[in-house]
Amino acid sequence: QVQLVESGGGLVQAGGSLRLSCAASGRTFSTNAMGWFRQAPGKEREFVAAISGRRSTSSYADSVKGRFTISRDNAKNTLYLQMNSLKPEDTAVYYCAQSTMFTVAGPRPGAYDVWGQGTQVTVSS
Repeated sequence: QVQLVESGGGLVQAGGSLRLSCAASGRTFSTNAMGWFRQAPGKEREFVAAISGRRSTSSYADSVKGRFTISRDNAKNTLYLQMNSLKPEDTAVYYCAQSTMFTVAGPRPGAYDVWGQGTQVTVSS
C-alpha cells in the first residue's frame, strides 16, 4: 500500500523559509510524477507545484513562482518543497500527492491518486 508522509511544517514569520518533505513508500517512487497542494481554512485545495518522474521537469502556481522550489531525491524516495519569502497568505495545510503519470501531472487534483495527511504551515505577519 502506498503511503506519503509530510513533515517540516511549522510557524514562521513573514519573509522566512521552510522546507517541507514528503517520504514515500510502497510504490516505485522515481518514475511517478508528484505534486504539492495546499488548503487554507474555508478555501478549496489549490495547486502549488508539480514535478515529473525521472527528468524532474517542474511547474508552479503563479502565486509561488520565484519563491518556492519543488525537488525530489529518488534515492531517498523523498519529495521536497523549499519555501522562501513566505507570506501570511501562504498559511495552509500542505499536502503532497502522487500521480500515476510519469510526466508533470499539472494542477488538477484528479490527476493524483495518492495523498498524504498534510502538514500545517503558518506564516505570521
